[in-house]
Amino acid sequence: MARTVGVLGGMGPRATADFFQKLIDLTPARRDQDHLRVIIDNNPGIPDRSRHILEGGEDPTPALVATARNLERAGADFLVIPCNTAHHFLDAVRRGVRIPVLDITEVVAQRAADLERVGLLATRATVVAGLYQRALARKGCEVLTPSEARQELVNRAIFAVKAGDLGDRVRSWVREAGQELLERGAQALVLGCTEIPLVVDPADWQVPVLDSTALLAEAAVREALGPVATEPGVIAAFGE
Repeated sequence: MARTVGVLGGMGPRATADFFQKLIDLTPARRDQDHLRVIIDNNPGIPDRSRHILEGGEDPTPALVATARNLERAGADFLVIPCNTAHHFLDAVRRGVRIPVLDITEVVAQRAADLERVGLLATRATVVAGLYQRALARKGCEVLTPSEARQELVNRAIFAVKAGDLGDRVRSWVREAGQELLERGAQALVLGCTEIPLVVDPADWQVPVLDSTALLAEAAVREALGPVATEPGVIAAFGE
């Protein structure tokens, strides 16, 4: 029997919706009853993760833990958090519940294990917190981060997406930052913020693009379905 997925969402809502769509797309289903049971708590009231990390703003930990516990009580067998920056608080969330919580950075690191150097497109807070630097270092992979000017473009793009702007100007900011990382030797690009895939066409770059949202969705399908999800061809290939 498939396990129930709990989604600690709302950071932001569009990223949560994108995760859910990818989860549906990756689930091997021919009828409604083949799909996974998914419980989503879209909680946009969780305090800003970046503001806490960078400026000492309100701590989101209590709200993250409370939301995780709500999902556990509602029947989730394990949790996912489709927000990379929120993984700075992952240990506290894990301590607050009795069910597993998948780690988006570890999921991406597993896919990047054969690479020597990747470029990271993420919030400034995710970069400063070193979430991907640590996860990928354990796989022997170096992480390149944008210059200050390009990081500012990435941050502007992320908050533009949160505000509903998915236009060409926003897309160009992300392309520019990604191109800089490729010119510095990145063998792949990690979309280390779940807003970024909403304004990226992987065809813009001639290297692998590791979409953290899609890879987390893939991991959730595997966690929910168990061994059947590891059979060749069961899960479509995202992020390759």
